[in-house]
Amino acid sequence: MFSILLSLYHKENPQALHQCFESIWCNQTIQPNEIILVLDGPVGEELTQCVEKWQQAIGQPLQVIPLSQNVGLGKALNEGLKHCSNEWVFRMDTDDICKADRFEKQIQFIKENPDVVLFGGQILEFDQMPNDSTAIKSVPTTHTDIKKFAQKRCPFNHMTVAYKKSVIQELGGYQHHLFMEDYNLWLRVISRGYKVANLSEVVLYARVGNGMHARRKGLEYIKSEKQLLNLKKQLKLQNPLSANALFIIRSFFRLLPSNLLGKIYNTLLRTKV
Repeated sequence: MFSILLSLYHKENPQALHQCFESIWCNQTIQPNEIILVLDGPVGEELTQCVEKWQQAIGQPLQVIPLSQNVGLGKALNEGLKHCSNEWVFRMDTDDICKADRFEKQIQFIKENPDVVLFGGQILEFDQMPNDSTAIKSVPTTHTDIKKFAQKRCPFNHMTVAYKKSVIQELGGYQHHLFMEDYNLWLRVISRGYKVANLSEVVLYARVGNGMHARRKGLEYIKSEKQLLNLKKQLKLQNPLSANALFIIRSFFRLLPSNLLGKIYNTLLRTKV
């Protein structure tokens, strides 16, 4: 038994949400027994109609948690986590598409690795449709490699992650960290010595259309990088000198023109398919 946790806000595309639900419910070799969908504030008529359609199709397993106002991803996920009745919670974004055997593979991994409390998998990135996949975003698979990788970059593809609810709540859940709520949480899990991992297989198609990578720039992102630096120092996950140097490098990239930043993401940080 496992729960799927999603958060939806008003800027999402109804067709993308429809494809997401199809991949979770209709096309999986193993279905979840619970889907928790948090509405992060009012989402508008079209998205509401899409949600209502899937409520009728799925029935009891789909629980919709409406919030009166937009509170941000971290707080929305914390609220949703309270409603998850299973110990294992699988994350997903409302515009991504699971491969048909995602849950089967992850459930099998849980059975074979009882000491792991948090793990994800690899993703194929696409613009509009999965068959237009442009690149693989790879992350390390072993605990040792993940811990080392986490010093420089986020070591998990957040939309593929499965974790134990009790561990996440013990650590205080998601914290407000603009654009990096997930990275923040993963660092706190790793710092406590919990065993983590990633599957070597691709388990999900991630939608990155409309120049998403190229928009990850500006002063707000630099402020978020500074918060990340402070967290690493607090958790003693990285040598302070190395952490400061990396902060300068990462902040420099946040100041690059959008077209150049997009090329860096797509050529240096991804594997073409």
